[in-house]
Amino acid sequence: MYTRVCILLACAIVTGAHAQKEDAVRAKELSDLHMGMFVCWSLSTFSGYEWTRGVTSPEYFKATGCDTDQWCKTAKEAGMGYILFLTKHHDGFCLWDTKTTEFKSTNSPLKMDVLAALRKSCDTYGLKLALYFSEGDWTWIKEPLPEDGLIPGSPEWGNRIWSSGKNPELKKEQLKELMTGYGPIAFFWMDHAQGDGGLNHSETTTWMKSLQPDCFVGFNHGVPAGDLCLREMGSPGPIGDANASKYNKDAETGYKGYLVAEFTYPILPPHEGGAQWFYSLPKHDPLCHPAEKLFEDYKGAVKYGNIFSIDVGPDYKGRLRDIDVTTLRALGKLIIEN
Repeated sequence: MYTRVCILLACAIVTGAHAQKEDAVRAKELSDLHMGMFVCWSLSTFSGYEWTRGVTSPEYFKATGCDTDQWCKTAKEAGMGYILFLTKHHDGFCLWDTKTTEFKSTNSPLKMDVLAALRKSCDTYGLKLALYFSEGDWTWIKEPLPEDGLIPGSPEWGNRIWSSGKNPELKKEQLKELMTGYGPIAFFWMDHAQGDGGLNHSETTTWMKSLQPDCFVGFNHGVPAGDLCLREMGSPGPIGDANASKYNKDAETGYKGYLVAEFTYPILPPHEGGAQWFYSLPKHDPLCHPAEKLFEDYKGAVKYGNIFSIDVGPDYKGRLRDIDVTTLRALGKLIIEN
């Protein structure tokens, strides 16, 4: 009996060590990507505001084109390893051909499954695909929208205090579509700004891992969970460095489940008016962080084993700004030269 117990204990130790090794391998594969392009393109591109509340028609997404090949070609020229794509912001508009709602890009004037096109472009250019997903969804709010004459997307809408929409089963179904219909996903960037949608972070992580066990999952704030540390508006640094995070400081210092840290900020520097993470107003087209700044943060990512997601916003035609393309090409040149 003693011998049998010892054998079982030894097997358990070996199995645990093997799992740890697998985690280490997965973490190394992700951190070796170093840098990627965060693509934010949705209703806010056309409202000129960061959050676009009160819109319920897919006709509002008035894109006249979509050049996912340009996005991926530019990312490759910049030395990037992945594209992080916004699939759904808080407004609930879906950039894939979901079966859960009619509020989606295939019903917009563009008539296109943007995620499917991007998946194909990523494969063509040898890039991994990662996805952003807003956990809370304003279309899930049961109370009727107020009829007060405010313009959808205006600051008055943005400042209004609304309850967060919750629909845990619909959240699970949308994540299932994304994780089973578009190939392997490198990681999910889960936005908790409007709550968890009725499915807590531990339950969400378990659900997602059941669909793609090797996919990393991170939450930008809220109750810590998953294996990816997200630093929205953050900076490079080792896991556990609270100074590298703006909104997730407690998770950095208290949560022990992280294997890799990601940080992100917009390529569009601070400015007056318009959006920040999305393509803003044409008057801001000359504004862009310099390639040298991006290169310093790229070096920081490499030093600490982080991944660095540079946010860019395609314009009304679904293309990156000329200044973004020029800057990112210059970044790629700096990486090669150094």
